[in-house]
Amino acid sequence: MNASTQRPRPLDGITVISLEHAVAAPFCTRQLADLGARVIKVERTGVGDFARGYDQRVLGQSSHFTWINRSKESLALDLKQPLAQEALMQLLSDTDVLVQNLAPGAAARMGLSCEALRSKFPKLIVCDISGYGADGPYRDKKAYDLLIQSEAGFLSITGSPEVPSKAGISVADIAAGMYAYTNIMSALLLRAKTGEGSHIDVSMLEALGEWMGYPMYYAYDGAPPPPRTGASHASIYPYGPFVAGDGGTVMLGLQNEREWQAFCDKVLEQPQLAKDARFDSNAHRNENRDALKAEILRLFGALTAQQIVERLDAAGIANAHVNDMAGLWAHPQLEARHRWRSVPTPKGDVPALLPPGLNSAFDYRMDAVPAVGEHTARILAGLGWSAERIEALNAPNNVAD
Repeated sequence: MNASTQRPRPLDGITVISLEHAVAAPFCTRQLADLGARVIKVERTGVGDFARGYDQRVLGQSSHFTWINRSKESLALDLKQPLAQEALMQLLSDTDVLVQNLAPGAAARMGLSCEALRSKFPKLIVCDISGYGADGPYRDKKAYDLLIQSEAGFLSITGSPEVPSKAGISVADIAAGMYAYTNIMSALLLRAKTGEGSHIDVSMLEALGEWMGYPMYYAYDGAPPPPRTGASHASIYPYGPFVAGDGGTVMLGLQNEREWQAFCDKVLEQPQLAKDARFDSNAHRNENRDALKAEILRLFGALTAQQIVERLDAAGIANAHVNDMAGLWAHPQLEARHRWRSVPTPKGDVPALLPPGLNSAFDYRMDAVPAVGEHTARILAGLGWSAERIEALNAPNNVAD
């Protein structure tokens, strides 16, 4: 679809400047770009966002960077230089949202605190993403994803009984990025009513702390916390992976007593098990999960994984494949729902999933992943800068005119 026939997107006409690196802020701003915002990613001259160097798994490019930086423009600036700071301030005069997840205090030292900016640009929405927030005793502590998983208690409930484990994805960064994104959307709606900008202070600890709500309440008032149960549910049983007789693994989950009775009758073909005093309620099944697991595995041992899945489906019991990444790439449901698009990168096109959610009113933006500084000259020329002045920006010891 060409530009003349492109249906309007929710954030068309919104400009976002992001002083971003790693995951939290880039994930936030990529979602804004998905909805049509112009996102200008300010990167360090030469090397860019350090997440570009995390690995080389995508045509020699970083997997993290490829995932969360499409549809952005890359502006390379050395913000320690006065001329670069001038360029940024000129851009901010016509910007709707500034996002930053620099090290604690770094933005303020460059004159980019919310107080300094809002006095100049009262309609600007400023979103600061940090590990612990703008105040409090942890304000100046550096924070990385695994450290926040630890501080938020996530590690204490994840893993096996013997060994706590981190999430396989950057769950604290992703949580912070999601709350930054939704807060920015709310701030844009509020500005439409009041005409004024906002300051948004998102911390990774508070974002992941919100996601820890169930285990916190489970351990309310000094009660024991949920146990670490590997891939099984901590408080509902049977709910987790079970090995079949052919060595395959089936993930299944029961939510209520009706399903438990159907499971015993139609899957295990042992209807009397449903009335066994050890297993006749979820609380009893949870208390006696080792005994029940042994019984389930004994009966599953005579079946293949496919036969178990067929019985589960016939009984209306929820189940899933235990997929690896190859299985997700080839997932038939994603293919059937046409969820894949092709996105250009500096080293060739790669497939990319559409953002979650089908919207009948518009099409998501799925543009290229930028090279470092790819758009610097064009952006500055759009501000009225001459070619000579743009060249001077990259010269050593540049100074403002």
